[in-house]
Amino acid sequence: MDEKLISIAMEIILNAGNARTLISEAGKSLAEFEVDKAEKELKDAHDSILIAHKAQTSMIQKEAEGEKIDSSVLFNHAQDTLMVTSSEYNMTKQLLNVTKSFDERLNKLRKEMSHETNN
Repeated sequence: MDEKLISIAMEIILNAGNARTLISEAGKSLAEFEVDKAEKELKDAHDSILIAHKAQTSMIQKEAEGEKIDSSVLFNHAQDTLMVTSSEYNMTKQLLNVTKSFDERLNKLRKEMSHETNN
């Protein structure tokens, strides 16, 4: 297998794996309603996903330009890892939005109850 393909596959796997770890941490942060921390972890995860995606796109562009790219289980694994990580990112991002909405509603109810108690 081509050394360049191995290098790019590993770059994708490492960055997607890093993003996956950050996404998992963001999920844990959301479970504790640490929204700011989760947002930071998701931003960092997104940055890693972008690096992995750029590496993948470079190979796709080479093939589209006519360069012969050999089939590789390692590269297929890298693409699969990136795809799963992107899906997990999108789901966790939605969970972040739900958590924020829930937190806002809860705070609104608390204010209303406090206002009613003080009157």
